[in-house]
Amino acid sequence: MCPVATAYQEARVTAAPSELAPLPLVPGSWTLDTAHSSVNFQIRHLGVTNVRGRFDTFAATLTVGDALETVAVAASIDLASINTNQADRDAHLRSTDFFNLAEHPTMAFASTAVSAEGEQYALRGDLTINGVTKPITLAVEFYGTDTHPADGRVRSGFSATGELSRADYGITFNLPLGAGKLALADKVKIELDLQFIAP
Repeated sequence: MCPVATAYQEARVTAAPSELAPLPLVPGSWTLDTAHSSVNFQIRHLGVTNVRGRFDTFAATLTVGDALETVAVAASIDLASINTNQADRDAHLRSTDFFNLAEHPTMAFASTAVSAEGEQYALRGDLTINGVTKPITLAVEFYGTDTHPADGRVRSGFSATGELSRADYGITFNLPLGAGKLALADKVKIELDLQFIAP
């Protein structure tokens, strides 16, 4: 089991009565297939390009009921596993200038609400970074289900995208470039690809 799994937070989600269509998945607790999932991000650097990175250690659960109001998503990310393909930069990101791993080693998400239109979903939840919890909304696309030929178990696939402000979580480190410009943007884009295994 992932070492950050104990940081899970379970949360029920609610939706308006007109949106309570069931998620087309078998009810129960779906576990994340980390070998076929990824947690990625990107941030604008110098205003001219995007620097991309990922987290290599993470865990999540998807709890499915009879309707969207019974669905819950919980996730945790080991911040020490950050990987931007540059060792010195990764070490800096683990420091007190950014994530302050000594005091806050994990990032956590717990869903609070969901709405749906066809196969498109809006997942709202609370994201905790650096001991600060803020609401966030992710745009989710459901890719459907299929059976893995190796083990015969059913998988479901999703992508999710969103954006957050570093300043909202107290991560304000930057380098001035002159003329009021800064090296790093405040906005960070989130890109998730998640595959879950049926209960």
